[in-house]
Amino acid sequence: MKYAVNTVAVIASMMLAGLTGLSGCATTGMERSVKATDAMQVVENDYKQINSQVDVTNSSLQDLISPNQTDMKRALEYYKTNVDKMEKLAKDLEKNTDKMASEGLNYFTEWEKQGNTYTDPQFRDISEKRRTEQRNNFTKIPEASADSRRAIQTYVADAKNIHKYLSNDLTPKGVEAVTPLAKKTIQEGEEVKTATKPVVATIDRTRNAMAQGGMASGAAAGAAAGGQVPESKPVEQQQQPQPKSQE
Repeated sequence: MKYAVNTVAVIASMMLAGLTGLSGCATTGMERSVKATDAMQVVENDYKQINSQVDVTNSSLQDLISPNQTDMKRALEYYKTNVDKMEKLAKDLEKNTDKMASEGLNYFTEWEKQGNTYTDPQFRDISEKRRTEQRNNFTKIPEASADSRRAIQTYVADAKNIHKYLSNDLTPKGVEAVTPLAKKTIQEGEEVKTATKPVVATIDRTRNAMAQGGMASGAAAGAAAGGQVPESKPVEQQQQPQPKSQE
């Protein structure tokens, strides 16, 4: 599984190069701010859902490798369901992170264009200073997320490999053989949750900084721009009865 993980370089090169080919003149600065902060909210929600799904996936894997498991086929199916959910969330995160980068680029590029139209140098200086501060805050998000996204990729890849292996050798000996790798994968899931905490904090801090700087965001800005901030949807803990292990 291959995901784009070099978002830091992508955002930095695109922003610092000052690309001006993007459209956006028809929208106001507030509307562009809303799009940028809404995109940040979506990514933050993605991370939260991933953390919740890690718990469910780890639990199903732990149950699958339990020595007391009496229905290994059903346990494997349930585990596969959760691995599929985990993989989808990881793909959504990559897609939405790219969109966040695009919305941020548009926002700061148009801000720079408009700042250059001031005839009074004092206004140009103020605009440039604030734009630079906000842009620097925004670029901290991909910097903070690099480790977490790699951790998510590793976890999903190993979780899929465990399913692939047990699909061919779903026997007590097969489970016993893969158990050390399964326990390692469970630990990787815990590392994912640890790695995502600073990312969520950075996104939240950046969104607040943009709002405090006079930029509308969240529900109020969404109403002003005719938009709506997506809400985080909790991960369903049970889609089907989890197989029971004999104590």
